[in-house]
Amino acid sequence: MKKLHLLIFILFTFHISINAQSYFGYTFDNYSGIHGITLNPANIVDSPFKADINLISGSGFLGSDYFGINVQDALKSDSGFDFDSDMEKFPKDDNNFFFNFDVLGPSFMFNINKKSSIGLTTRVRVFLNVNNINGELYESLSNGFDETTDFNFDIKDFNGTVHAWGEVGLTYGRILIKNEYNLLKGGITLKSLQGVGSTFFSAPTVTGQYDASANTLTTTGNLNYGLSQEDFDDDDLEFKNLTAGFGADIGFAYQWNEKNNLIVADSIIPRFTKYKLKIGVSITDIGSINYKESELTAYDLNATVDAGSFDEDGSDQALEDNYNGVTTIASTKIRLPTALNVLVDYKIKSKLYVSFATSMSLVSNNTETANSIINTVSVAPRLETKWFSIYSPISFRQYGDFAWGAGLRFGPLTVGSGAVLTNLLSDSSKTTDVYVGLKIPIYRKYK
Repeated sequence: MKKLHLLIFILFTFHISINAQSYFGYTFDNYSGIHGITLNPANIVDSPFKADINLISGSGFLGSDYFGINVQDALKSDSGFDFDSDMEKFPKDDNNFFFNFDVLGPSFMFNINKKSSIGLTTRVRVFLNVNNINGELYESLSNGFDETTDFNFDIKDFNGTVHAWGEVGLTYGRILIKNEYNLLKGGITLKSLQGVGSTFFSAPTVTGQYDASANTLTTTGNLNYGLSQEDFDDDDLEFKNLTAGFGADIGFAYQWNEKNNLIVADSIIPRFTKYKLKIGVSITDIGSINYKESELTAYDLNATVDAGSFDEDGSDQALEDNYNGVTTIASTKIRLPTALNVLVDYKIKSKLYVSFATSMSLVSNNTETANSIINTVSVAPRLETKWFSIYSPISFRQYGDFAWGAGLRFGPLTVGSGAVLTNLLSDSSKTTDVYVGLKIPIYRKYK
């Protein structure tokens, strides 16, 4: 738990105002180009682009069932945002925290011929998952145990993983079936992964009591705490001594066309098929990174300690000073946040579409040394043209949160958020996100 409560606090207070399960809403757009293949690599083929070049894009997503924020009150406050006064808290026995930051660097895609396309993507990603932490204990760690009342806690299957890595992906897509009314295409992205590092921890069972009058913390159980390498610091990421790994995305998309619309089998000019209905299915982030010299420490938590030491020394130093630990060097495999994505996109009329989408984690939140996405179901109407799109996704997200967002694509510039409207209107939002991107689109020429 190396500076765990401080890390979560920093992530929230910094990214709440600038920060999406990546590019939420934008990837549904037929004109999302290189961004669309991060959701489903089959999107690379039969697109409206001759080529699409991403210059730089950034996306972030933060969520928890521990806190909720009233953005209006925070904006109205003369003193600015304050974590303690502007945050509504919902402590329970098994609170969860999630953070995802995704930077899409210089990337491109282009058509090889009328049936095949290829692309290259570069990304830097940071994921944080903390699962099943007692909210009252977390709050006490954050506040330095300045509680005035006693409390007990009983934690089951507590675990967390912070992981940062880079990736270079090579995507290939091909039209598999194409006739007057039907089109089936598939795609795959093979990824060369470069692990920056990871902090991870787990405890099957931890029980304890806090005695306010004596300011002592009594605990029972065991905690496993690890670093991907001895000198890794999740508060100061350094892109050196990288560890190689392998990953992949795979996807398919079926399109049904009400009419023979821009499908000419013998045409020498690749053409974008304007469908009536599209159904896409993909599995993303298959793979892992194996850190061969991880530092693993098993702590015996059966002790009574001065709670003030957590405030004075920080969680990592307090663990080392107050509990017996055995450290070993071993190999640790950190799994990527593998997810199943399904998209159903229906054209209501010319230029007006509605998408039904879901992203579901294929990694259980009880899995150790792994990251996972937040499960999301959404409906997203959009107005889509060549140079301009506007969309407004409505989502139901894990942790019981409802999110309503908005996004805009105007030529090379894209900005949006899957939760901006609920963040502004809700009394207590539990998730927040934002994204921005700049690219060079080169559209196809039509006859």
